[in-house]
Amino acid sequence: MPVLPTMTSLINYERRESFAVIRLNRPEKLNAVSRDMLAELTDIFKQTTDDHDLRAIILTGEGDRAFSAGTDLGELIDIPAAEARGVANRGQALCNQVENSPVPVIAAVNGIAAGAGCELALACHLRIASTNSSFSLPELKLGIIPGYGGTQRLTREIGRGRAFEIMLTGRSVAAEEALRIGLVNRVVPSDALLAEAEALAHEIAQLAPLAIRSCLEAVTRGADMQLEKALDLEAQLFARLFATDDMREGTRAFLEKRKPTFKGK
Repeated sequence: MPVLPTMTSLINYERRESFAVIRLNRPEKLNAVSRDMLAELTDIFKQTTDDHDLRAIILTGEGDRAFSAGTDLGELIDIPAAEARGVANRGQALCNQVENSPVPVIAAVNGIAAGAGCELALACHLRIASTNSSFSLPELKLGIIPGYGGTQRLTREIGRGRAFEIMLTGRSVAAEEALRIGLVNRVVPSDALLAEAEALAHEIAQLAPLAIRSCLEAVTRGADMQLEKALDLEAQLFARLFATDDMREGTRAFLEKRKPTFKGK
């Protein structure tokens, strides 16, 4: 289990029963992602892979104004072109890490999710938004493009036409529109956001953890495969679960009309 960061940390980590809450902690900067914050967040996600009792992760921003307003522009303005590729590589590595997490990651979007903040939310498996939230990839206004995977993940989530329109205008998408176009799963009042995310984490935690991991793998890896290969992957993962105690327990519990007790074995 990760060591809890100190209160001065750029990332606050809190373990609650079967799930964890990770908070971006620069509210005075609208939780803008600095290089140090990105490194710390990368390290925490690495550590969560060793926590085998963890069933879900909630990722949110400190305060009620922003999930994250994007990359800290003060750190970008003087970066030479020769080093810019490294910036994109580090951001993409983090977002890939989130997307490939062995446990579901729920973005609880509390306010602005712009630029890198939107890209980080897109990397999460599920997104719950507060009614005052907004999403944007405004990088073209700065003379650049999204570099942490936004051009690819936004397109995969909502389709090329809508993704082009959002990126080529740089406009913000309000919560209700985000729900309508499939960018988020749920929209709730701001004061209910974390409770809704926690309820979803608890609901997920009741299911078989090995099956959850296999489902994530099938969807995430399969999305980049041809259908025939993706179906083969699904069949492999399906068959592998038949060798687990959890599969026997889940089946018996269903037949016996009782709640199953899964142990991740």
